[in-house]
Amino acid sequence: MGTPDDRTPLAERVEQLLAVKGPLPIVAAGDPVLRAGTEPYDGQLGPELLARFVAALRVTMRAAPGVGLAAPQVGIGLRIAVIEDPAPVPEEVRLARGRVPQPFRVLVNPAYEAVGAARTGFFEGCLSVPGYQAVVARAVSVRVRGQDEGGREVDEVFGGWPARIVQHEVDHLDGTLYLDRAELRSLSSSAAVVERWGQATAEGAARGLGFSLP
Repeated sequence: MGTPDDRTPLAERVEQLLAVKGPLPIVAAGDPVLRAGTEPYDGQLGPELLARFVAALRVTMRAAPGVGLAAPQVGIGLRIAVIEDPAPVPEEVRLARGRVPQPFRVLVNPAYEAVGAARTGFFEGCLSVPGYQAVVARAVSVRVRGQDEGGREVDEVFGGWPARIVQHEVDHLDGTLYLDRAELRSLSSSAAVVERWGQATAEGAARGLGFSLP
């Protein structure tokens, strides 16, 4: 998948991306931009261009569809991510996974740290690794520090599924894919997850595929 030339200044590269209306192309695993890490956002785009870029990330995330998207996933090495989850799931899933609605949020220069030692494992997928899912053990609760799109400080604790989304997206900003943290014996096609492992927890998959959960 072609992306703007890495040598082009970031603002110009973003303008090039936004020149085509509609969802942005999502970079697939194997592209170095997903492994290079990101530079902190420090006004490189300016307020107007940043607002347009964030709007494009939102459109792209929703169109995919996904519950989060990081700037490197559209080829831009800036420390910016967006998250949103309407969480249209059954009550059993909501309770087991702590999956509650998460309004649209912009995270600028975020970092997270675990709150407590509790960890849990569930299947995750990624827009940059289409067609597959795997179980990832993550902290149940994390503290996130950074800013929002307006430069206001963010210092917030996320729990349950929103904490998982935040960890996944911030990992992207560090050049980490969910597969780096996954239990590889759990790796399954998305179709297999739907057909076989769609239960509220990953316990059945752990027994069937032979891996351990936290």
